[in-house]
Amino acid sequence: MLRKLKVLPIVALLALPGCLEQQVATPGPLKLDDCGAAGYGGLVGTPLSRLDVSAVKSPVRVLAPGSVMTMDLRHDRLNIEHDKRGTITRVYCG
Repeated sequence: MLRKLKVLPIVALLALPGCLEQQVATPGPLKLDDCGAAGYGGLVGTPLSRLDVSAVKSPVRVLAPGSVMTMDLRHDRLNIEHDKRGTITRVYCG
């Protein structure tokens, strides 16, 4: 009987999260240029060294060919893709 009384609070605690209402965050509408990518579109075709990351007001992610990246969507993040020679090939938000 004593053993059952010790297990009962543990079972109750494990079941508690299922009773709580879960709030799921839904992203707002995607705007085409939340990160300011249009202002950096002129860098496509130029060397990566021309990009001054410290001057960018939004978060920046520089992606090399075949690099691993997270799949989280951030409207405010500027993504810069470049090729093996270090030439910028694409600039976009996400």
